Amino acid sequence: MPTSPYANTAYPNTAYVHGYSPHEATRLGDQADTLAALLHAGTAYPAGSRVLEAGCGVGAQTLHLVNSSPGARVTAIDLSEESLARARAHVTSQSPNADVTWRRADIHRLPFPDASFDHLFACFVLEHLREPSRALVELRRVLRPGGTLTVIEGDHGSAVFHPDSRHAHEVIGHQVHLQSKAGGNALLGRELQPLLTGAGFADVVVRPRTVYADGTRPALVDGFTRRTFITMIESVRDDALNAGLTTAADWDHGIADLRRTAEDGGTFHYTFFKAEAVNPQL
Repeated sequence: MPTSPYANTAYPNTAYVHGYSPHEATRLGDQADTLAALLHAGTAYPAGSRVLEAGCGVGAQTLHLVNSSPGARVTAIDLSEESLARARAHVTSQSPNADVTWRRADIHRLPFPDASFDHLFACFVLEHLREPSRALVELRRVLRPGGTLTVIEGDHGSAVFHPDSRHAHEVIGHQVHLQSKAGGNALLGRELQPLLTGAGFADVVVRPRTVYADGTRPALVDGFTRRTFITMIESVRDDALNAGLTTAADWDHGIADLRRTAEDGGTFHYTFFKAEAVNPQL
C-alpha cells in the first residue's frame, strides 16, 4: 500500500503509483503510526543483530522498527535519494540514538556480500515490483542461513465496508488496475506464502492482520479509513481519468460512497498479511 523506491531508469516499467509528494509522505506516516501496534507486534530483533530493511521509503516503518529493537544494527535501503533523505531526517528527529545506516541500493542487485544480515524486513515493497520473486531470491542471498525474513503486504481485494457500494468498489478497482499497469500488484498479500516458498525460504507462516473501523474506534476511522485508505485511492484520480477508466462523475460518486463508510453508521474492514520465514541452513 505505501512507498516503493523502484520507479527508476533501470526498471522503467515499474513505477510507484501513489507518487512522491509531501502529501504522500504525510499519508505514509499517518498509516505507519496508526497501524504500528497491529503490524509490528511480535517483530523485535536482538541488540547487535544485523537487520536489513528493504525499501525504507520515507522511514515511516523504519522508526517503528528501530524503536521495537533497541540496539539492533539496521541498514535501511532505498533507490530514491530523496526518500532516503526524508527517512534519515524523520528517524533522526524522533530517535536520535538509533543505529541506522542509510544506503541507496537496488533490491534486485544488493551491494552486500552473501549472508551479510541476520534478519530481513520488508513492508509494502513487493507489491510495487514487477518481479517480486526475483527480489526475494536476492534478499535470501544476503541473509545468513537460519536468519529470518518478515514481509508485510496489503490486499485491496480484502476491503469490505458498509454501506456497500458498487461505485466505491469500482474506484478501488481502478487503483488496483493502475498499480498493475505500473508493474505492481495491489492484491499481493494473498500470494505471500507461495512467493516466499518459491524463492527458497522455509518455515513460511502467513498470518492475517485485520483492521476494522467503526464509530466506536474513532482513531482507526480517522487514521486508517480516511487518512490512509481513502486518501490513497483519491491520489490516483487524475491517472484514472486520463486512462479513460472512469468519468469524473462516476469517480466522485465512488469516493463519496467510500467517505460514507467513515461517517456515523459506517464500517470499514481491511486485511494485511504478515509473513515470516527462515533461510534454510546449508
